[in-house]
Amino acid sequence: MTVTLSDLNKMTLPAFAAAVGDTFELAPWVAEAAGAKRPFASVADLHLGMMAAVRAASRDVQISFLGQHPDLAGKAARAGEVTDESRHEQASVGLDSLSEEEFARFHRLNDAYKAKFGFPFIVCVRRHTRDSILQQFEHRLLNDEGQEFATALQEVFYITRLRIAAKVTGEGMPLVNGRLSTHVLDTHLGRPAQGVAIELYELADERYHRLATAVTNADGRTDQPLIGGRPLPIGRYELRFSIGDHYRSRGIDSGTPPFLDIVPLRFSIAEPEGHYHVPLLCTPWSYSTYRGS
Repeated sequence: MTVTLSDLNKMTLPAFAAAVGDTFELAPWVAEAAGAKRPFASVADLHLGMMAAVRAASRDVQISFLGQHPDLAGKAARAGEVTDESRHEQASVGLDSLSEEEFARFHRLNDAYKAKFGFPFIVCVRRHTRDSILQQFEHRLLNDEGQEFATALQEVFYITRLRIAAKVTGEGMPLVNGRLSTHVLDTHLGRPAQGVAIELYELADERYHRLATAVTNADGRTDQPLIGGRPLPIGRYELRFSIGDHYRSRGIDSGTPPFLDIVPLRFSIAEPEGHYHVPLLCTPWSYSTYRGS
């Protein structure tokens, strides 16, 4: 259920806290503290006000707050004993369907992390692929206590920014979504390449998982972004373009079999809220790419 910023600014403090209090994991006191600072001029300011309440709390309160977050792919998550938000977020990256071997690996990492830092590993899973989450786990275990405490709070910022953006509408929405797009230009014919079949894959654990398929329109683009309306998960990807079929359908001979058949472009995403435009410029015998805008 969504609520407008205008209505939030007019609510009583208890009503305000009830409306947005669940955006911070089991910590309604965050909304209560932020509600006293109203009115907020934008939804982004509302979120910043709630984060300011967390940052202004004592270290003991902050540690207790971080400790209320569930383990990633932990026993509580498997048993459904987490908040609805956490359950949906973990499921979005497949952490609810791990093999026993994968579950055991997460369990070992969770235990090692909590033994070192005293609170669970926190990451905004919607900004990552599963491979990226595991890389974050291993990398952040090398941090010192101060570095990791700051990183954990920053991840809370990302998690709750997405939750607020889903719950509250109004002026000044926070930037939470990225976009992946492509464009095929036929430099042999000197025009956009229409009708090219495209597949998008995520490369995870050296296996390919198909995420989307599309066909280019008259402008050489896809009608919709390949990924849009959500953060772009950090990770490795591959676009595959059916260039052999494109030229064959136009009667252009590039050999039998064709010199270029399926053209793969492997690339990585590191900015979940960014725009990644990955175009292909092609002839029957060559191709190139770049990061566009």
